[in-house]
Amino acid sequence: MIKETFSPEETFLFGKELGENAKPGEVYTLIGDLGVGKTVLTQGIAKGLDIDEPINSPTFTIVQVYEEGRMPFYHFDVYRIGDIEEMDEIGYEDYFYGQGLTMIEWANLIEEILPDHYKEIKIEKDLEKGFDYRRITINEVEK
Repeated sequence: MIKETFSPEETFLFGKELGENAKPGEVYTLIGDLGVGKTVLTQGIAKGLDIDEPINSPTFTIVQVYEEGRMPFYHFDVYRIGDIEEMDEIGYEDYFYGQGLTMIEWANLIEEILPDHYKEIKIEKDLEKGFDYRRITINEVEK
């Protein structure tokens, strides 16, 4: 699936649609350069899960848990993971295989521990199509 958006608001609304259709136990990976809109999309997903509290990237805490919505939302940012063993210390399996939606930013850094099935979301810019243009590609991944 490919979705093109032309503003942060459209990216947010697409995220909201993803959140509304999310099912417990799903894992989404999120790939994109710095400043491409990963947080905006994630904020939309959280809204689609009926989460109203502010959503920020958990760059320094690795994981942020939101439990107020229609299902738990586990938001990971593994950019600062130095060693895969840090994920064991966090107890990642409780989240990856739990009853909520797991979102993992920079998931390519922890590929070896990703579940056998997940949705890969890739966000890309194309400045020729405008400063706020985003191409969002979603693929089902089976290992």
